[in-house]
Amino acid sequence: MPTTFKEIPRERPTTPLLDRAQTPDGLRRLGEAELEALADELRLELLYTVGQTGGHFGAGLGVIELTIALHYVFDTPDDRLVWDVGHQAYPHKILTGRRERMSTLRQKDGIAAFPRRSESEYDTFGVGHSSTSISAALGMAIAARLQGSERKAIAVIGDGALTAGMAFEALNHAPEVDANMLVILNDNDMSISRNVGGLSNYLAKILSSRTYASMREGSKKVLSRLPGAWEIARRTEEYAKGMLVPGTLFEELGWNYIGPIDGHDLPTLIATLRNMRDLKGPQFLHVVTKKGKGFAPAEVDPIGYHAITKLDPLNAPAAAPKKAVGPKYSAVFGDWICDMAAADERLVGITPAMKEGSDLVAFSERFPTRYFDVAIAEQHAVTLAAGMACEGSKPVVAIYSTFLQRGYDQLIHDVAVQNLDVLFAIDRAGLVGEDGPTHAGSFDLSYLRCIPGMLIMTPSDENELRRMLSTGYHFVGPAAVRYPRGSGPNAVIESSLEPLEIGKGVIRRNGQGVAILVFGVQLAQALKVAERLDATVIDMRFVKPLDEALIREAAANHELLVTLEENAVMGGAGAAVSEFLARENILKSVLHLGLPDAYVEHAKPAQMLAECGLDEAGIEAAINERLALIG
Repeated sequence: MPTTFKEIPRERPTTPLLDRAQTPDGLRRLGEAELEALADELRLELLYTVGQTGGHFGAGLGVIELTIALHYVFDTPDDRLVWDVGHQAYPHKILTGRRERMSTLRQKDGIAAFPRRSESEYDTFGVGHSSTSISAALGMAIAARLQGSERKAIAVIGDGALTAGMAFEALNHAPEVDANMLVILNDNDMSISRNVGGLSNYLAKILSSRTYASMREGSKKVLSRLPGAWEIARRTEEYAKGMLVPGTLFEELGWNYIGPIDGHDLPTLIATLRNMRDLKGPQFLHVVTKKGKGFAPAEVDPIGYHAITKLDPLNAPAAAPKKAVGPKYSAVFGDWICDMAAADERLVGITPAMKEGSDLVAFSERFPTRYFDVAIAEQHAVTLAAGMACEGSKPVVAIYSTFLQRGYDQLIHDVAVQNLDVLFAIDRAGLVGEDGPTHAGSFDLSYLRCIPGMLIMTPSDENELRRMLSTGYHFVGPAAVRYPRGSGPNAVIESSLEPLEIGKGVIRRNGQGVAILVFGVQLAQALKVAERLDATVIDMRFVKPLDEALIREAAANHELLVTLEENAVMGGAGAAVSEFLARENILKSVLHLGLPDAYVEHAKPAQMLAECGLDEAGIEAAINERLALIG
C-alpha cells in the first residue's frame, strides 16, 4: 500500500539491503531475488530524505525500480548513464555513494538538486534543462567507438522531455551513424497504460532477445539476395509490431523499439535490459511508470507533488507553504493576464509546459481557446508567438528566464528583426535558490539588452509589475518584463491596465553624495542602506530605453553613482549606464553591483545574495569601500 504523510519515517528507516548497496558494486553483489525488497527500502529512504530537506521527489519515486535495474545490469560508471533533466536522480544519488550526504541536498555546500559531473563519477553529464540526454549519450557513444571502447551509453528521458525538438534531432541522427546506444523512455503519463501487461512484457522479452536479433540478421542476409524479399519481410515485421506495440515512429526513424513494459516490474526490467545490453545499433526501450509511486498523495496529484518542502510527518497541513508577505510575482502576472484578456480579445497566452509555475491555470480555464501550452519546446513557443503576431494577435509568452535562453535565436530572428508585437513575461529572473545555476536567471538583461528594438523593464514591486506588463503589452514591438521567483513587499496593487510612460524612472529618495540606481526588486534593500548613508535612490524601471535625463541629473549632483541589479554585471543594466556616460563624455565614479562573473552555487536565496554582496550589508560595505577610495 502507498505511504501516507503520517507513515513517513521521522528517523532513518532500517534498511539492511540498502546498507549493502551503498554503491553499484555493492548492489550488483545482491541476489536478484533481493531486489524487490531493496526497492521498498530505497523508496522509504527517499521519502525520509526528501521529507527532511524538501526537493523534487515525485519523479524519483517513479524510477526506483528502473534505477536499481540500470545499475544492476550495466557496469556503471564505466558504462555511461545519462539522466534527462535530473528531477528523478535522487535514487541514483543514494545508490552511488552519496546516501550519507543526502541530508545536505540543495543546501549551501551540499548535494546538488541535479546530476553534476564535479559531484560524482556516476554523474556523467550535468543537467537541469530538459531534453539533452539523447544528444549527450549519442556523443558519448560516438566517442567510445572512436576510442575503440566497448562501454555502453544509456539515456533516460521522460515523456515530457521527449516533446522537445532537440530530442528528435538526436533521435534522427543516431541511426544515421549507427550508434551503439540505448534510449529509455520513462513514460509516466499513463496514456498508453492499456498496453502494459503480461502480453507486452512477454513480447518485449522476445523482441529484445539475442535469438530474435540473430534470426532477424540471418534472415536479412538470406533474403537480401532475393530482389524485394527483404523489403517485404521488413515491412511485414514492422506492421506486425505496429499492431501490438506503439513504436512505429521510432522504428521509422531507425531505432529497434521494445516495449512498452511495466517500469515497476523488476524481473522484466532486468531481463529486458540484459537482452538489450549487447545489441548493436540504436536501441529504444519504452517503460511505463507511475510518478510518485509508493506515496499516496503524489500518486493522486503528481503535478502538485512534483516537488515538496520539508514535511511534518505527523501533521499533513504543516507541509503547506507558509503565508507569504505579499502575493507571488507569478500570481500578479496570472491576475493581470486574465484582466487584460477580458479587456482585449486579441490577447493569447503561450507557455512551454509551465502552466502551474507561471500561474496560467486560471487563464487556461477562463480563456481555453486563447491558451496554448506547447510542451517543452521553447523555440517553438517563441516562433509560434511571432506567427500569431503577424496576423494581428497579441501574444504573451510566459517563460522562465533560464528557459528563454533556449529560444534566443528565435527571439532575435523571428520576433525582433521583424519588430513583432510579442510580450515576454520572464519569470524566475535572478537567483532562484536551491535549484542552483542551471535554473538561475542570471543573464537575461545582458542577452536582451543587445537586441535592437527591445523594450526591457524591471519592476521593483507587485504594482510596478502589473503596470509594466500593461506597458509591454501596448508597446509596438518586442517587449520584456523580468521578475523574480517568490513574493514581493506587499505593495498596493492598482486595478488599472494603464501603461507607464516609456523610459521614465522615479526618484524614491533624495539624498546627497551617492545616488543608487536600482533595476528591480533590490529597491527595498537600497532604501534601507540609503537611510543610513543619506543617499539618493532612483527606481530606474527601464533598462532599455534608459532614462538618460535622470542619469545625467544624478551624475551632475552626486559624486558616486551605484547601479544595483540581480543580473550579471557583465553586459547588464549597470553596463548600459556606463556606456551612456562614456558616450556623453561624462566623467563620473560608478560602482556596479550585481552578480559576479561566476556560477552562483545552490543555497537559500538569502545566502546567495549575501555571497554576491547584494544583501543590505554587502551593498553598504561596497559603497563605503568605494567612497573611501575616492576620498
